[in-house]
Amino acid sequence: MAKDLLTQLRDMTTVVADTGDLEAIRRFQPTDATTNPSLILQAAQQPARRQRLAEIARRAGDLDDALDAVAVEIGSEISELVPGYVSTEVSARLSFDTDATLARARSLIERYGRHGVGPERILIKVAATWEGIRAAQQLEREGIRTNLTLLFSFAQARACADAGVTLISPFVGRILDWHRAQAPEADFGGERDPGVQSVRRIYEHYKGHGYDTVVMGASFRNAGEILALAGCDRLTISPALLGELAESRGALERRLSPEDAETGALEPLDEAEYRWHMNEDAMATEKLAEGIRKFMEDQRRLEALLGELRRG
Repeated sequence: MAKDLLTQLRDMTTVVADTGDLEAIRRFQPTDATTNPSLILQAAQQPARRQRLAEIARRAGDLDDALDAVAVEIGSEISELVPGYVSTEVSARLSFDTDATLARARSLIERYGRHGVGPERILIKVAATWEGIRAAQQLEREGIRTNLTLLFSFAQARACADAGVTLISPFVGRILDWHRAQAPEADFGGERDPGVQSVRRIYEHYKGHGYDTVVMGASFRNAGEILALAGCDRLTISPALLGELAESRGALERRLSPEDAETGALEPLDEAEYRWHMNEDAMATEKLAEGIRKFMEDQRRLEALLGELRRG
């Protein structure tokens, strides 16, 4: 009998769980796990966790302190279940403030240290704004590894590689969402999926130019997008799609390989060039701004929940 698709995918790609659900992580046993305010909010809704969250919230000095304490507590639990990285996000509110991002990232690493989790296990997630990329560059120099998220454009990917970040999370499904909204009748299946095409271009550029930055495709709308990127360095996948892959069988073809990489010199992007390329890319500009807003929506809901628990 043929292996299931998830098992075959693991043979060519590092699988990451896109969830804060500890039971899902135990079930699928990913190498890495990544969280964000939306996923932490989901975990916070679990009745068994609310009493502990209330204790954390009441001990915290303020809501920012409570938010980071909750994120690190959940991240520390996840670190016991996966052998690789755990990504923890800096507040989206700081997406355009390099200095504040640096301070918050250092604080998160210190918190993890108090839980017995070393910096080599943590990726600090930062939005791939110009300011976020500059913060990530400095953090990498300090030995703090970073995951640049909300990445929708080739310009963002180039700037991240130039900065020497550990990992990028180019989004697939949200790119597809934008193009579907612009052209509802178009066929974006398979290789025509613009999100798949974006990750493929980034992957081939990185491999062709010898960048060490890891490419981790993210934000999938269907299993087809995942299969079309088989062979990518990492793919972060929701529990629902992990389950679908685990229950499906058939031959899985490797679609991305370093041998297919492009070559050709490109000069590092400076700030003006980065901003110009982003300005020229309506999809990337709109989806980056929308992504930051959506992360903040869930962060505000989490703040409201923790505020209520503090008062209770």
